[in-house]
Amino acid sequence: MDNSICADRMAPSSSPDMEQLLAERTRELQAQLDSARSLYEQAGCGFLSLDHELRFLHINQTMLDWLGYAREEVVGRMDIFQLIDPDWRELATRRLMQLRETGRSQPMEIQIRRRDSTRFHALLSSNSVQAADGQFLHSNTTVVDISERKAAEQRLAAHDGFLQTITDRIPARLAYYDKDLICRFANTAHASRYGKLASDMVGSHLSHVVRPDLLPEILPRVAAALSGQVQSFEAERVAADGTRNYYEIHYIPDFQNGGVEGIFIELHDISERRRTEEFVLEANRDLEERVRERSAELFQSEQRYRLMVDAIQDYCIYFVDENGLITEWTESAQRLHGHRRSEIVGQPYQTLLSHDTGGEDEVDPDQVLRLAKAHGQWETRGWRQRDDGSRFWAHTVLTALRNEAGELQGLSSITRDMTAAKSLEDVMNDLNRELEKRVAERTQQLVAANKDLDVFSHMVSHDLRAPLRHIASFVSLLEEQLGDSTDALALQYLKSTAKASKRMSVMIEGLLEYARLGRVAIESQPVPLTPLLEGVVAHLKQENPDRKIEWVIEEDLPIVRGDAMLLAQAWANLLGNSVKYTRPRELARIRIGWRVNPVGGRTFFIEDNGVGFDLEKAHNLFVMFQRQHHSMDFEGTGTGLALAQRIIERHGGRIWAETTAGNGCTFYFTLPFEGLEPELDFPRSALAELTI
Repeated sequence: MDNSICADRMAPSSSPDMEQLLAERTRELQAQLDSARSLYEQAGCGFLSLDHELRFLHINQTMLDWLGYAREEVVGRMDIFQLIDPDWRELATRRLMQLRETGRSQPMEIQIRRRDSTRFHALLSSNSVQAADGQFLHSNTTVVDISERKAAEQRLAAHDGFLQTITDRIPARLAYYDKDLICRFANTAHASRYGKLASDMVGSHLSHVVRPDLLPEILPRVAAALSGQVQSFEAERVAADGTRNYYEIHYIPDFQNGGVEGIFIELHDISERRRTEEFVLEANRDLEERVRERSAELFQSEQRYRLMVDAIQDYCIYFVDENGLITEWTESAQRLHGHRRSEIVGQPYQTLLSHDTGGEDEVDPDQVLRLAKAHGQWETRGWRQRDDGSRFWAHTVLTALRNEAGELQGLSSITRDMTAAKSLEDVMNDLNRELEKRVAERTQQLVAANKDLDVFSHMVSHDLRAPLRHIASFVSLLEEQLGDSTDALALQYLKSTAKASKRMSVMIEGLLEYARLGRVAIESQPVPLTPLLEGVVAHLKQENPDRKIEWVIEEDLPIVRGDAMLLAQAWANLLGNSVKYTRPRELARIRIGWRVNPVGGRTFFIEDNGVGFDLEKAHNLFVMFQRQHHSMDFEGTGTGLALAQRIIERHGGRIWAETTAGNGCTFYFTLPFEGLEPELDFPRSALAELTI
């Protein structure tokens, strides 16, 4: 209806106030319409409407500015496909057809082409306008420019790709799991360990990646890492191809905003390092064994040399360089000349010569040095002066020492005290005084040692045993006080205290016995070993009636010289040791034999098939209270072998052992033999009593 007609019809009944009100309302509506049109045209996003043929019905100015077209060029003249890149038309067609058919469509991201052929990424969200009968009229679409977001996503994707490329080149195996244990990142090295690609790992739960048998080991560490604790450890892992490798593993918490959002997993393959370490360790062990063997040989050689040099009484040996300066001073030289090593080393050997020779020296000392170097050896006689100012007549042999290349390394000087040839009486007096001095010093040392041992024995007997008896008594009183008490823990404590008290008492007895063996006089006599061992073995059979032990004793055991009681105790300790450590064997075998010692005496051995011990711990095998096995496995206090060693050493012998852990043990020891009569008729009963 025309507005003028309406105005005419209303005019007669309208008042001026009504007209004014209508005009104001019209202006307000026009202002709101202009504001809405302005908002529509200048919105921050694009708006457009399409008819059923997808041609433009409306388009706002924002969209026109993005496209670079004028309104009259677009509305009614262009369809949406003229603005869409051909690569995106198929997707746009499906979504717009869906909109026409169902009235709804999912948002889509496409590229839109401007008038100048440039493109930008846009997000299109559409809805349809339908008639009352449901017929499609047109669509309204909101267009958002997402070019910056797309550029950021592309930069992020490029950065992620760069990061992936870098991490794929790292030999370490890297992965990241969120707090729900979902993999969010893995490099190629980590994924290949599970036979997967890095992209396949993303989105997988940790339990679907790790083998089920490893989860009990890994999950506690993962939980600790998620609680904020860094986990670092080494572990052995089996690869997909079955090979075993060793890894250094780190679980590092990812702290964000004061909480742990996930964990970084880092694995370093240390298999080669471990193999190298094992190889080096084995090589070091082999080298140490060779060095130990060589050192033992050198030590024995050096000991023999020093024993030989230091045992010389009338001779002394020392060494000088080519200029006659003393480089090595032996104890025999100190004994003969009196000079201490710290005083004489570095001094010219002429210091040892006496200036008051009375013209009796044969040759000038400098000439002797030259002659020895020229001829290889030279002898001279003359007076020598001791540190105390006294003189002795000496016969000296200087020998040049050269290496394989003939280079002079120094000279050795062997000096013999020949003063007796000049004054036998003076020499005898000097020797007597020296002997008396040594005897007095030795006697004083022995008296002091015996006094210390007596004091120690008295202390152990009274000062230690008295409180130990009190402990045992109070334990017994407590046991009586508790009676049939149901407090099992208290009874167990009492039993442990009583057991420890008894063990300490046995250890004190062993210590006293060890001290007594150092003072007891050896009653040396011929001792036939066959009846002695029969008595010891009989006693051991009585103590172990349920054991199956095969005793192999050579029939021709010799007669030795020593104290029968002490030797019986030593044999009983050694055989008891074999009986104890063969207990795990169903059939124990203990063999006793002997052989002639080339350096004198007889060497005896006790061989068993017991558990043996570790040779690396053999240095404390004969030390009091030192044991090779735990007391829970084998009882004892660690005194038997120490007592046996002391008895054998008191008889002038020595003892040692050879073993391999798990393959038995053999003890060797030597005893003196003086070509005694073939066999003495000792009563067997008496020898049996000695072993008890």
